[in-house]
This record gives sequence, C-alpha cells and structure tokens, in this order.
Amino acid sequence: MKTLGDVKVGDSATIVKLHGEGALRRHLMDLGLIKGTRFTVVKVAPLGDPVEINVRGYELSIRKEEAAIVEVS
Repeated sequence: MKTLGDVKVGDSATIVKLHGEGALRRHLMDLGLIKGTRFTVVKVAPLGDPVEINVRGYELSIRKEEAAIVEVS
C-alpha cells in the first residue's frame, strides 16, 4: 500500500482510501482529503514532519501519522 507519506516532493497522486477511524478520519475528510481527490506534494520539512500538499486549491500541512493513513495511487 502506497501512502501520502511515500509521495515525493513535486509528484502528484490521487487519494484511494482513508484507513483511519473516528475523529482523525473525519478531520481529514473535512480538510478535503476524500476518495478521488488529486493532490501535489509541495514540500517536506527537514525531519520529514510535516508534509505540505496542495489540495483543492490550497496548501495543507499534515503530520506523518495522518499521512500514513491516506492510501494513494
């Protein structure tokens, strides 16, 4: 399974599924990370956390733990 955290800077991918449960999953969906959404990785912090992506026309920074539950293709 390839996750959002595996996507390299400058590359794009499409969200396939969110694997989390409860409040975390709902929070990511509220931020616009839903099945079929295309995004581009803009930059990654020096230690790998957080990851900044461009999704639905805005910049979003998410933690590694959050990126790990977002399956992409």
